[in-house]
Amino acid sequence: MTNQTIRIVARIIALPNKVEELKAVLLELIEPTRQEAGAIKYELLQNQYDPTDFTFVEEWTSQAALNTHLDSPHFQAVAAKLEGLVTATPDIRRYHLMA
Repeated sequence: MTNQTIRIVARIIALPNKVEELKAVLLELIEPTRQEAGAIKYELLQNQYDPTDFTFVEEWTSQAALNTHLDSPHFQAVAAKLEGLVTATPDIRRYHLMA
């Protein structure tokens, strides 16, 4: 089981008047993260019916790869920009594939 990949679902809700600003900030993560060692999948989704609702769907080779991502300069820079753009702290959930 220790060789299973880690799946992340991270939901971020924009303040209603900050949707486009938050979208631009979140998009800054895509390319540098996809270049990271250990990144298998890194997608950003926007809810079709609620444009304030953004979700990252991620897959990482290991906890170490995820930790490196969380400590990366591009991730830290985006995290610092979230205040004033979001309704609450992002809801980040970690999963292992069951079937």
